[in-house]
Amino acid sequence: MIVNELEKIINTERDIEWGNGRSRRFLIEKDTMGYSLTDTTVTANTESLLEYKNHKETCYCIEGEGEVEADGVIYPIKPGTMYALDQHDKHYLRAKTNLRLVCVFTPPLKGHESHNLKNNVASEY
Repeated sequence: MIVNELEKIINTERDIEWGNGRSRRFLIEKDTMGYSLTDTTVTANTESLLEYKNHKETCYCIEGEGEVEADGVIYPIKPGTMYALDQHDKHYLRAKTNLRLVCVFTPPLKGHESHNLKNNVASEY
């Protein structure tokens, strides 16, 4: 059995600055569950152009407000909203306020991945 607590992840190698927030990684590849589970924060008033060519991702919002845009369609995000990037979708993630998302990646993240958001190309891993 694997048991972990957020306060034990903070400030460890599983607490990653991903580009416009933090990703606290409860489960990663070496945990051998076949998926990753993260508690991800997105900083208010940020926009991130993302694309996961090697992973599918599902996010469930538990705090804050924002939006995700894919193929020109904008979907509002608020507590209780789930979105799944089932086609390796290139997307914009915009945070109107600080967002907090519970995210699942398959296949699992190795654990150290972060984004390069300094250019106008989608950041990927």
